[in-house]
Amino acid sequence: MACAKVPLDELHVTQPFGPQGKERTLPALHPDRKEERCFLTFKPPPEDGTPALVEEFLEHAQFISEDLEWLLALPHDKFWCQVVFDESLQRCLDSYLRHAPRSLDPSGISSSPAVADMQRNVHRSVFMVFLRMATHKESKENFITPAVFAEIIYNNYLFDIPKILDLCVLFGKGNSQLVHKMIENIFTQQPSYYGDLDETVPSIIQVFDSILQKCGIQSGDQPLKLNANRCLTAMTMPEEDLADLVLYMCDTCTTVHSFLDIFPEACSTFKQHNFLNRLSSFYETVVPDLEKAVKKRNFNKSLQENMWRQVSHSRKKMVEIAHLLLQHSCLQPILEGSENVASFVEDLLQNFTAFLQEKRFLADYDEQFPIVDDISLLQQAFPLLDDTRTSYLLQGVESAWEFVGKKRSFPSAISSANHSAGAKSKTGRDLEASQQEGPGVREELRGAEAMTDTPRMGDNGAVCTLSAGELESLLTHIRELLPDLGDGFILACLEEYGYSSELVINNILEDKLSPSLDKLDRAMARPVKKELPPVLSTRSNVFNDDEFDVFNRDRLDMSRIWKGRRQGESVRATLDDKQHIEEQRERYQAYQTVVDEIPITNEPSGDRDDAFGLDDYDDEYDDTYEINQIGANDLDEEDELLNRRPFTIPQVLRTVKKAQVEEDEGEEEDTNDAVKKDYFVQDPAVLRERAEARRAAMQSRKGYRPPPASHVVGGPRGRGQAQETVLDRRRKEANKSRGANHGRRTMADRKRNKGMIPS
Repeated sequence: MACAKVPLDELHVTQPFGPQGKERTLPALHPDRKEERCFLTFKPPPEDGTPALVEEFLEHAQFISEDLEWLLALPHDKFWCQVVFDESLQRCLDSYLRHAPRSLDPSGISSSPAVADMQRNVHRSVFMVFLRMATHKESKENFITPAVFAEIIYNNYLFDIPKILDLCVLFGKGNSQLVHKMIENIFTQQPSYYGDLDETVPSIIQVFDSILQKCGIQSGDQPLKLNANRCLTAMTMPEEDLADLVLYMCDTCTTVHSFLDIFPEACSTFKQHNFLNRLSSFYETVVPDLEKAVKKRNFNKSLQENMWRQVSHSRKKMVEIAHLLLQHSCLQPILEGSENVASFVEDLLQNFTAFLQEKRFLADYDEQFPIVDDISLLQQAFPLLDDTRTSYLLQGVESAWEFVGKKRSFPSAISSANHSAGAKSKTGRDLEASQQEGPGVREELRGAEAMTDTPRMGDNGAVCTLSAGELESLLTHIRELLPDLGDGFILACLEEYGYSSELVINNILEDKLSPSLDKLDRAMARPVKKELPPVLSTRSNVFNDDEFDVFNRDRLDMSRIWKGRRQGESVRATLDDKQHIEEQRERYQAYQTVVDEIPITNEPSGDRDDAFGLDDYDDEYDDTYEINQIGANDLDEEDELLNRRPFTIPQVLRTVKKAQVEEDEGEEEDTNDAVKKDYFVQDPAVLRERAEARRAAMQSRKGYRPPPASHVVGGPRGRGQAQETVLDRRRKEANKSRGANHGRRTMADRKRNKGMIPS
């Protein structure tokens, strides 16, 4: 029996042994005290919801749940014997941590109520087992010495860093305090886990590097590989690989965030490995590529929505991880009043400065956790803070927002910082300082006063212009108080001070105008606007004064204007329309009237002459051409008169005999012309003969002797050959190796003689 108030590692028990039942004393933690029980490994719920698979999962999970309930019901010594010496139990617990569905898994939520209930039962039982394993003292009677407990959990691998990370992400959402106590007790009793965590952080950074490599992005501290150009990118990798990559990134970010949120003491270890800068660089590099790939590529709608949700969740968790690291490693020691406050302040400002080059990450971080609030806390806790440095940081935040193109849903960082610093004075000195800093900063420094200005900033950052009535109202308001000022000077002041009448009046009365306004004449009149000529009178194009010029015509022929295809119009109707013929009929009817005789009646001569066109005589025209003897002084030669073209009667007016005579004359002319041939296209044979003659003449001039004619063919066989034929054949045989490929035998003999070819 167990003794009271004795730790389990020092406890000994007496139990029967062997077939005869002899008693023996054993340590409380001994392998022989382990119960023989086989724990099944966990399998995830089915994704498709098939009845057979659902039934199999329910039966399998029921066995696991009953075994874990039996384990939890064991007494303290039996429980630890089973935990330490039963390997099947450790395999069961490890399989659940590995395969348990997460919140963002595609199959994380089951549609079957029975599956969901069974999953909750197994989930609760596994959590209670790990919670009891992490407790070294259950009561005053049941406990283990802390040093022995540390050795048991560390040497038997009951807990390690991957298991702790999975415990945080699986059970930390609704049990954060219990999980925190459990992990805190593990790290407190066994400090060696801090060393394991220190070795784990580089592995997590390596996970980020592997994601960069799979996306085809080269990290800054690694050399470029030879096959880097052949790597796939987020836009070209297969759909399944991209989905797995996004889920891998989401699971990693969620796990790290859960661990740091539950166990903040680990933030210092992460920060020692420059994890914050690596995280911001990874965010700036990978997030835009993955977002672009998820948006642009054609995925299944449900898969695309799921991937977009995972990418957005990863973005949020990475920003929250950065905030946790800064909060627990920099801000919290400053607010608690630690000894080296200046070093923590410097560390925080250096981290913010490092974020300035990561524009997208900085804008998203500032959206969730405004940096201006942290700067305000630093100003309160550390009065010696450099204002120039903080202003530079806040301007960098503004620049990041402008670079990303996002719209702020809260006041700008600079205006909030100045508001918290107390920059709300309206004295002339403050106004002069605001004028020297420029119009953009001046608007921010004025705070609530800027809300009363007539021109307001639009959504795109542009200044909304005033209407003519509003501008006249401002001029009238200022002239009533300062009637000696001219309208031109008042307009210049309004433009300088953002159309704020209060600022203009205040600066004029206190004589605090800017140097550019002091140089102006205070009685300057309002500049006269040059009226531009109307557009209609100055326009010029090819359609001026046509039948459709509505600017110059009051009436248009609306029958010639229609929209789309003309109603009632068809090809047959267009062809049958003979209106143009009727319009030309009256014109050509006048040519049908031929007057051969003019009747003379007793009518007045003027009317008769007008009717027949007899009053066209012009005396001046007649006198003009009587003086000039046209053609009288021309010297007409006999040949010129004879060579004129003979008169030819048109063929239509010819008679039969005249046409026959002219045909005979034409034949005679053809006979005469046959003598004179047209050599426009000459005979090719003649051209070749002429070319050969020219070539021979040129060769004779140069002294060239053509080769003698060859008589290789000779006569028929059996009759003997002439001496010339024999000589020509011998000459051909001797000289035929000069061309083509006739020297093969000679060259082969030459190579063989020189030993190149074996005989």
